[in-house]
Amino acid sequence: MTSRQCKLLPLYLMMLLTATSTAFQVPSKSILHPHTKQQRQTTTLFSTPPPESPSIPNPLTIIAKSQPSTRPPTDPMVGEDAATFDWSNEKWGKLGSADWLTFLAAVGTILTAVAITWIIPSTGYSDDFLHALNGVTGGNPHLITLAYGIIFPLVHSGLASARPYGEKIVGARMWRVIFAFPSLCLAFSWITYFISHCHDGYTFWDLRGNEAVHTIAWITNFLSFFFLYPTVFNLKEVAAVDQPKIHLWETGIIRITRHPQAVGQTMWSAAHLAMVGTTFTALTMALLVAHHAFACWNGDRRLYDEHGQDFLEIKKRTSVLPFAAILDGRQVLPDDYYKELLRAPYLVIAIGTLGAYVAHPFMQAGSALSMNAGYVEGGIFNGLF
Repeated sequence: MTSRQCKLLPLYLMMLLTATSTAFQVPSKSILHPHTKQQRQTTTLFSTPPPESPSIPNPLTIIAKSQPSTRPPTDPMVGEDAATFDWSNEKWGKLGSADWLTFLAAVGTILTAVAITWIIPSTGYSDDFLHALNGVTGGNPHLITLAYGIIFPLVHSGLASARPYGEKIVGARMWRVIFAFPSLCLAFSWITYFISHCHDGYTFWDLRGNEAVHTIAWITNFLSFFFLYPTVFNLKEVAAVDQPKIHLWETGIIRITRHPQAVGQTMWSAAHLAMVGTTFTALTMALLVAHHAFACWNGDRRLYDEHGQDFLEIKKRTSVLPFAAILDGRQVLPDDYYKELLRAPYLVIAIGTLGAYVAHPFMQAGSALSMNAGYVEGGIFNGLF
């Protein structure tokens, strides 16, 4: 590896972390201890106890240990309570245990493997892949993003759909690695290509300098991530530390829409297109939204195959279109619905989203360096073939 590539490696890894959305704060052993108040007991004739003050939930306490909402009798629980978390149950643990040290080791291992086998030009194959796309499309950016928009869904959704068959052969944890690795590689390549070429093509509008549009786009983009990443409901499953499952969530953001990722992707795409109105950006955003629209159908199919009648019960009370089930009365929000949202995974999303926004200049610089690093034929596996 050359000295220049060593300098580029931190930027590559920063962009890869953003692509996989694994910005989080790892909890260790609980530091929350109950505080007991010693009340001095006095004897007073005819004394009456003071009236109790109304109990106001402490947001930090609720985040540290999720509290269930009060469900109405007409809302039976057939699925899972989403984004539950208990700080006191989390610990670093030892390597090999289902704890955060193993999680960090697993994430670090797969990101290192992606960097070496895909990102770094001298050892990886991302530059070879892009070189091949350039050859097929004649270097046309619109055709290249179209190719990414076809290949990525085929790989990502295809492997997700093959999950029931793959897990029988290699197990749930190994299949998660098989599923995640090519998805990470292709996501990184498409993101870096989009950042470098988002201004290509015909420009219908460019409102980056409009403060009002920027503010609206920023807020929309920030909110979109609360829909986009329900995977943080259990980060350990993402890294296959816990055995991956097809969860039937039914609380929290799921009450608003049954397919939050599709809604979040639409919001994110609309916000970015509002800022940069080029034909390249419009095509890329359309491809992303189309993939997630297909995933709504595919996701329902996979949930039904896994959960059967339980999924149909939740489907009756939820909707794909945000708030539709609430407005037509099929979904009744609990009076203390806030308890389903004031949870640690949503805080992780907020922190990660703000971190990604701050890192935007570095992502743009890293993308430019990645695109300008040059084409180095072959990679680390050349000697094996």
